[in-house]
Order: sequence, then C-alpha cells, then structure tokens
Amino acid sequence: MQRYFKKAGWIFLPVSITGWIVTLIYIAVAIYTLVAIQRHYNSLYSSLIRFFPYFISFSVIWFWIASNTSDADKKK
Repeated sequence: MQRYFKKAGWIFLPVSITGWIVTLIYIAVAIYTLVAIQRHYNSLYSSLIRFFPYFISFSVIWFWIASNTSDADKKK
C-alpha cells in the first residue's frame, strides 16, 4: 500500500500527490464552510463559534485519513 502522509512528531505531512489533494480538499471545505457561516452572521466571534464544530469534524476526518495512510505503523 502506498503511503500518502509521513508522521513528523504530532503532525502528518503529505508526501504524495494524493496526500496533497486530500489536504487541499480539507482546507477548501473548511474555508468554504467558514465563508458560508460568515454570510449569515455579523460578528466574527459568532461565526467562529458556529464554525468550531465543523472544523473539529473536518479535522478528525483528515487526521483519520492521514494516520491510516502514513508510515507510522511501519515503525512498530
């Protein structure tokens, strides 16, 4: 199985085109969600509070993909 991410301390770094594509999709979806939420609220604070659960959900999914396609399990 090809590895798309490399574990570097607590973070995962993309090492292939597929890893970069997954990371860029993660960033694009997070930014799009923040912009969509910002359209409905005047306050940045209010928007960030409403964005936080989405950001955590997106981050958990990205982290799961990165950890399952990294070289971290080869070291064990």
